[in-house]
Amino acid sequence: MARTNFNDIQAFIAVARDGSFTRAAARLGVTQSALSQTVANLEARLKIRLLARTTRSVAPTAAGEHLLTRLESHFTAIEEELDKAAAMQEKPAGTVRISCGDFALSTILLPKLAPLLRHYPDIKLEFNVNYGFVDIVAERYDAGIRFGETIDKDMIALPIGGAVRMAAAATPAYFAQYPIPRQPQDLTRHNCINMRFPTYGGLYIWEFERHKRIIKIRVDGQMICNTSPHIVEAALSGLGLAYLPEEEFAPHITEGRLVRVLEDWCPPFAGYHIYYPSRRQPSPTFALVLKALQAKIRLAADDKQQA
Repeated sequence: MARTNFNDIQAFIAVARDGSFTRAAARLGVTQSALSQTVANLEARLKIRLLARTTRSVAPTAAGEHLLTRLESHFTAIEEELDKAAAMQEKPAGTVRISCGDFALSTILLPKLAPLLRHYPDIKLEFNVNYGFVDIVAERYDAGIRFGETIDKDMIALPIGGAVRMAAAATPAYFAQYPIPRQPQDLTRHNCINMRFPTYGGLYIWEFERHKRIIKIRVDGQMICNTSPHIVEAALSGLGLAYLPEEEFAPHITEGRLVRVLEDWCPPFAGYHIYYPSRRQPSPTFALVLKALQAKIRLAADDKQQA
């Protein structure tokens, strides 16, 4: 049999990972038809079907799953070594992909990483705003941003911000219509703005704690969102009572547009962390990102003084 083209293998792995020719083609920067033909040629050479195709989805066959399991880790290792080699240039370079939420992106990532981009023009950052529990290994991200207490134990997690408190809040006009809740159980009689998580499709359960007593409340209301900025907007419009990290409400509470309740039921907890696989050795470029997120760093201007 003729030597297999590694491009064919990479094309197959990309489609199998994404479960879609369309998404894989977009990520690889090729047309969908070209990608489909590449995989078809590989199947023809191997004389076996690797992908089961339907009008709605694409999934590996038994043979395809076997091949994917055996080869994926090897190609991942090759890609990581190539990234490390590229990062060993005189000027750090390469792309770092991070999964995060809106608020962490605007208040932590952009302010801390903007200086890095200005001083290292060959570094690229890709942010994917996602409120689900993204599998950063399967989705090919270098890292993710989450609250510390939600990160899997097999990940390396480093703090990038201080402790966080939750806040329940609504407009003064809302509380003119509904009584102010004195304990979490009172929320079951309120019109609450819910958040739906994309990973499992369930609604966020509001959790409160006081004197080590934890209460979880399933609230109900007329509105459900899947992003926090829209929940803030809905609360400001008087559409209900919302529950988010207090920093997202802070200016509106300070200026009286929102009224905070149940504050004594909202203790601080571990804030935002950056996390990545424990088995992955950070490249020099990714190490710069970690350093920038953890503290103020001396960038190229200081580097030149030391040269």
